[in-house]
Amino acid sequence: MAATHQAERDGGLTRLLRTVEALPERERPWCAGAVVTAGTGAGPLAEGAFGWAVRYAAYDRELPRARWVPTHADTVFDLASLTKLFTAIVAVGALERGEIELDAPVASYAPECTAAADHGITVRQLLTHRSGLIPELPLYEYQGDEARWARLYAEPPATPPGTARRYSDLNLLLMQRVLERATGGSLADLVHDRVTGPLAMASTRFRPPHAWLPRIAATEDQRRPWGKLDRGMLRGVVHDENAYALGGVAGHAGLFSTAADLATLCRALLAGGGPVLSPASVDLMLAAPGLGFEVDQPWFMGELAGRGAAGHTGFTGTSLVLDRSRDCYLILLATTVHPRRRPGDSAPRAAAATALARALG
Repeated sequence: MAATHQAERDGGLTRLLRTVEALPERERPWCAGAVVTAGTGAGPLAEGAFGWAVRYAAYDRELPRARWVPTHADTVFDLASLTKLFTAIVAVGALERGEIELDAPVASYAPECTAAADHGITVRQLLTHRSGLIPELPLYEYQGDEARWARLYAEPPATPPGTARRYSDLNLLLMQRVLERATGGSLADLVHDRVTGPLAMASTRFRPPHAWLPRIAATEDQRRPWGKLDRGMLRGVVHDENAYALGGVAGHAGLFSTAADLATLCRALLAGGGPVLSPASVDLMLAAPGLGFEVDQPWFMGELAGRGAAGHTGFTGTSLVLDRSRDCYLILLATTVHPRRRPGDSAPRAAAATALARALG
């Protein structure tokens, strides 16, 4: 019986890899390339790298075939909104340390957040996307960091805080400012000192150095009208326009990482959070509705959703799902914006997650 179950699981994991392998090869490819890793708290179960980290010279032109760069297991990807998970982990760690309180007003730590002060927005409302703030602002249109942050601080909620959920990058940008004011450290240092450093995630950081460039997947030939700025083909610099305007370090976007590093983080959370968080803090962060994490979302979690699975997606093609009920994780890092962005489609993410769920039973 055990041998039969093992064979079924191995077959399911093979199907998972084949699902991802097909993504860059379809008639209308979902992505130029992808790296996937699935595993449990004990370690990886299935890993694969498929397609191309760099394929296009421009939105309408491929590079000569000899200059295509294949994806590898250690390819570094722009995480986009997976950055929010790291900001959330730092925030929950700050709760654990007593540096902030979950239901305290944002303005008690960052009084410069004047609209948050006027409307009583709390830390919890930022982390659960219940502040009432709109999804984003064109901060990239303002000149200088002072003007960009001032624009953010002045933005009032569109609906009364606490009354409705609206996903917003602005929540994690304000959370960044709360954390920096409460701890005295920059977000980049907080992520390193409290998350990636303790977990030895050496391939995860904001503003990757030039020496990493050969390992980094390209993102978009960013130009108007589909983009918000005219920056050309991007590789090794953050894709998100607001994060770029803010210098590459932002609470909502900006981190680069590998599948292996993210797997290290997932295994730590499955094991109770050490050395980053306590088990009680992990429980608090991942319990519905989630603090920074999305919980039980079938649109990208497929059949992993339903038992408390937590995770997130990123605009560049990234996703992470952590399912403590099955003791498993799934990381899919893809380049869906290479050579240019397209309408959102999370069906492949959901299909990969469903394949893992069925493999594990």
